[in-house]
Amino acid sequence: MARETTYAGILGELVRLNASLAANASDLGHLEGARARLDKLVLQAQEVAQRQSALTASKQEASKELLALLTAAQRVAVGIQKLLTEHYGLRSEKLAEFNLQPFRGRRRQPKPETPTPAPTAPEPTAPDHPKV
Repeated sequence: MARETTYAGILGELVRLNASLAANASDLGHLEGARARLDKLVLQAQEVAQRQSALTASKQEASKELLALLTAAQRVAVGIQKLLTEHYGLRSEKLAEFNLQPFRGRRRQPKPETPTPAPTAPEPTAPDHPKV
């Protein structure tokens, strides 16, 4: 049997061992102190595992809520940015204060140089053969 490496697997093995020890308590009187300690630790571990599961679920809910809030905030921010652009004007440098790029015109692209065609060697022609 492979060793468990996940918390849930380890906890499951401990619960099974604890149940087996409790079922055979009459035969294992000399282990009563250790069994009581194991029982206490397993109960605490189960409580922490349940609390961890609840926190994971609440974390997922918080993540969904955060995503919804950020999406709504981004939509409002885009609207405000459009209103700022309209208020100050498309070319106003005041827009840079709001982390917006003012329109400064398009840069002229240099005229593309027309490449001179490279001299090509004449293609060899096949000798004319009369068709038979």
